[in-house]
Amino acid sequence: LPFSIRILLEAAIRNCDEFLVKKGDVENILNWKVMQHKNVEVPFKPARVILQDFTGVPAVVDFAAMRDAVKKLGGDPEKINPICPADLVIDHSIQVDFNRQSDSLQKNQDLEFERNKERFEFLKWGSQAFRNLRIIPPGSGIIHQVNLEYLARVVMDQDGYYYPDSVVGTDSHTTMIDGLGVLGWGVGGIEAEAVMLGQPISMVLPEVVGYKLVGNPQPLVTSTDIVLTITKHLRQVGVVGKFVEFFGPGVAQLSIADRATIANMCPEYGATAAYFPVDGISIGYLIQTGRDKEKVMCTKRYLESVGMLRDFKNSSQDPDFTQVVELDLNTVVPCCSGPKRPQDKVAVSDMKKDFETCLAAKHGFKGFQIAPDGLNSIVRFNFEGCDFELAHGSVVIAAITSCTNTSNPSVMLGAGLLAKKALEAGLTVKPYIKTSLSPGSGVVTYYLRESGVMSYLSQLGFDVVGYGCMTCIGNSGPLPESVVEAITQGDLVAVGVLSGNRNFEGRVHPNTRANYLASPPLVIAYAIAGTIRIDFEKEPLGINALGKKIFLKDIWPTRNEIQTVEHQFVIPGMFKEVYQKIETVNKSWNALDAPSDKLYTWNPKSTYIKSPPFFDGLVCTCFPKPKYIKGEAKMASGGLEASIIASGNIARNSPAARYLTSRGLTPREFNSYGSRRGNDAVMARGTFANIRLVNKLIDKQGPQTIHFPSGETLDVFDAAERYKQAGQPLIVLAGKEYGAGSSRDWAAKGPFLLGIKAVLAESYERIHRSNLVGMGVIPLQYLPGEDAGTLGLTGRERYTIIIPEKLKPQMNVQVKLDTGKTFQTVMRFDTDVELTYFHNGGILNYMIRKMAS
Repeated sequence: LPFSIRILLEAAIRNCDEFLVKKGDVENILNWKVMQHKNVEVPFKPARVILQDFTGVPAVVDFAAMRDAVKKLGGDPEKINPICPADLVIDHSIQVDFNRQSDSLQKNQDLEFERNKERFEFLKWGSQAFRNLRIIPPGSGIIHQVNLEYLARVVMDQDGYYYPDSVVGTDSHTTMIDGLGVLGWGVGGIEAEAVMLGQPISMVLPEVVGYKLVGNPQPLVTSTDIVLTITKHLRQVGVVGKFVEFFGPGVAQLSIADRATIANMCPEYGATAAYFPVDGISIGYLIQTGRDKEKVMCTKRYLESVGMLRDFKNSSQDPDFTQVVELDLNTVVPCCSGPKRPQDKVAVSDMKKDFETCLAAKHGFKGFQIAPDGLNSIVRFNFEGCDFELAHGSVVIAAITSCTNTSNPSVMLGAGLLAKKALEAGLTVKPYIKTSLSPGSGVVTYYLRESGVMSYLSQLGFDVVGYGCMTCIGNSGPLPESVVEAITQGDLVAVGVLSGNRNFEGRVHPNTRANYLASPPLVIAYAIAGTIRIDFEKEPLGINALGKKIFLKDIWPTRNEIQTVEHQFVIPGMFKEVYQKIETVNKSWNALDAPSDKLYTWNPKSTYIKSPPFFDGLVCTCFPKPKYIKGEAKMASGGLEASIIASGNIARNSPAARYLTSRGLTPREFNSYGSRRGNDAVMARGTFANIRLVNKLIDKQGPQTIHFPSGETLDVFDAAERYKQAGQPLIVLAGKEYGAGSSRDWAAKGPFLLGIKAVLAESYERIHRSNLVGMGVIPLQYLPGEDAGTLGLTGRERYTIIIPEKLKPQMNVQVKLDTGKTFQTVMRFDTDVELTYFHNGGILNYMIRKMAS
């Protein structure tokens, strides 16, 4: 078996109870070679859960509300604790307009606490109230890097048993931990809560693509170049919904940081997981990062004993795979990805030509459709008393950011050495370019400082601005006004260059239409050049004060130079020192006054933390199952071509804005939907509030629908409120892959709060279907070959869903229309366990009744 499948098998055997995990599930996994093609569902109980701040707050809110509900039912509220170990990392940071200031870090952290004090106080309460829940305070690092350097166990030592570490997390890039040999991937919040409460995840037994690495990388190639090459290759292979497992002698050439960088990009090539089995290099990394040596040796002996320690140079250990693809590392060349997608790799030698082709090309992923007479536009502007010019391709943001690369000492030290050589050669970065450095953990700052390169990075403008998700997620902060005016005046395609993992249009900054992913050294190189339209082989980076042309090859550090510094300065003592005090080092966190009660005292004035109404009226026994549901179609779409939940800032004309205004807040205080995920009133109003929503009941793009009794076009929330007051249940008609891009918990919780009882779709995104089940919403699916079009559905009919007396997984149910038409659909409760959740009105209700009894 592939090593990744062995982990699923071990978990199934260890947890086999003939209810949540059955013998048949074990046999299906054991017979993977045959069953991988049968689309069978298997249960998986991960060893632990990791939660990111934004998505972790709703989970803690639900747990607090569940305690209240258990107490009302006469049970012991303290039974509501994570059964599965859970770590919550507060990794969200704010980057504001502190460009090139050495105090950016402190100013950002102060602002973060000012804006998010309520949430932080609530989380601090949670860290004290719940057993088995550990919270890593803000300012410590990015969730994925903290997981890699500190939280990951590789082998669990629990109650006298050893077993493989595995994890699910509420962030798609949880896959980064696969690089250390810990099987993990991202899930929705409801799934994460269920796992915390001891429930398994239901998943399709995956195919496993074996990715064979051979050869040695060329001296000038960075791990980022390898990652972007693999990302493009796997995107072409097609690995959506599959595991990718790496093998071959080339893997032994990669450090754990290199492997983690490859695994981090897993969502960008679409796989569920990108797994590197544990080998000797993994064991060495555990020691390097300050893990207890005795525990590490136990880990090694356990893995050897159960046949899970890999030797990549020994081909006799190679398992069977669904298919095998190969990459010779010697063929990898320096590259970037862009200008709009992470899978669009461009060799550095081709960057100038490729960008200029994109300028003129038809609008699309590789085109901006600039008119011929505007291709060479130049706009002059003044910044801080000096005159500058901007053109298409001018770099205005240069950010060493995100967990993807900041976890990797080789590229971070490479960037530092490049900065040192650039300054010594007399090169600088133009002052209007927004430069920043947001490391994934405090360890990075430590070794950059100790190795002597931090001062050079600072002199070029790459000061530390915070430890969290920054430019990669859009927290790039505003550009100087004169720069924005120049970009707007010339309709320029300005550029952001970042070392992150995502560069989708509009994500990094609204004024950078082109964004390129690049290694940290290349981020600095393009910042110095000031433009993406440069051929590094033929054109100099710049001309120094002595009139000498300086080329990139003159200052690019060699792999040997970088490795010498890395071996000297990236040492276990650094990791121990940083992580020993990680939970106490933040003085602002320490000063927070959090209540110590086991039940949370809800503040009715809070606009961030609110007790959700999910458990209102809950009684000890299940309500009788309804025989039918009569629903009004609120949404009718060929695919709801936008995320279900609005994200980013709260628009001033939205239902959420009206709610916050009614609570006395000004637009400046609205913050974002993400920061208010602990308030159901905001999130219900953010459901179907995405401005790019396409609802086929109306003929324009936007978050609106028709209220049929009145014929009015209303915001979705307002229409739902009217239906609710009239006691009218609602349904959604949707197309293929319903819920794609919306695998968060609120994408299911929000519709539940709007009164939606069922969704009828052609197919579902995996996590979203599971989340609907978790909230007690019925996922119906058209029969093969049928859809709204073939059945003549408009969404203006009234629907009656006939629910049989005895339900079975994936059974057909009848739908009747008020027009007299009837048709069959598949009720997508795929397992007996999911039916149990439905009978209880959702997974959380099921757990409350279980705990109360």
